[in-house]
Amino acid sequence: MSQAFERVDQVLGRSRARQERRAALGDGLALVQWSNAHDNPSYRQPGHHTLSVYLEGGYGTRARGVAGEGSPGCHCILPAEHESDWVVGSGQRFVHLYWSPLAWSERGVRLLDAEPRALTLPTRLFGQDPALAAWAQQLRVLDWDEPAQRLLAQAASHAALDRLLLQAATPAQRQGALRAKGGLSGVARRRVLAYIDAHLDAPSDALSLASLAALVNLSEFHFARMFRVSMACSPHEWIAQQRLRRAVAGLQQSQLPLAELAARCGYASPSHLSHAVRRAHGLTPRELRRLLSEATRPGACA
Repeated sequence: MSQAFERVDQVLGRSRARQERRAALGDGLALVQWSNAHDNPSYRQPGHHTLSVYLEGGYGTRARGVAGEGSPGCHCILPAEHESDWVVGSGQRFVHLYWSPLAWSERGVRLLDAEPRALTLPTRLFGQDPALAAWAQQLRVLDWDEPAQRLLAQAASHAALDRLLLQAATPAQRQGALRAKGGLSGVARRRVLAYIDAHLDAPSDALSLASLAALVNLSEFHFARMFRVSMACSPHEWIAQQRLRRAVAGLQQSQLPLAELAARCGYASPSHLSHAVRRAHGLTPRELRRLLSEATRPGACA
């Protein structure tokens, strides 16, 4: 794990806490699962932010001078500059998510286009948030050593931090991020749509929100909002629509095998193409191809 996250590790490592597992998630994030009982740790400006959620127990655990105590599902937020002294009660298990101040600043710029210095993370002890409790329980059942499940943990943790960011933002900052002020310019709209059309069969990264936003020099958040104003749908919905449009045209105009047609349209597999066609038209690709062929046969009724 990065040295940036060793300060809390060192505090708990000198205490009675037992580290059960850990994972570096990249992007300035790390996870550690702990258990502890009857202890007295202290935190002194760890230099990184911490989200702690109780998985089990927590009863009798409190921070000196602060009302409230731990319980399953409740959470604590300890900013980088935080200081506190704790009395740990009966046996408990909890998960820590650590992230760097740089990761917090980048998230604020990306999601809110806000000045990072204006996005302070407040201390919160023994808070209640069903979404964060569910995040912790999701992490609990994942195998952090298995690459695919670690990616799930990473995605879930990013979503948890997005939630914390929006909670920490002032009403003015949130309104500024969410208020629609207009759609894409004509030039930007044409550039994005032409790019999508040219890359429907490309790897998924080519059509990611980040890639599309970069084409017109916008943050991902603002691009998604402005695209919806312009196109009355999300970028993902537009891409799905264009893939289906190309697939139907391919069924009508060619006899390509389904696997090849799926690849040309950007579907992960022939079964994904079949599902999209059936959902949209209530027919299998073979049935739709036959009907389209019959409709365009010379002498067919208009």
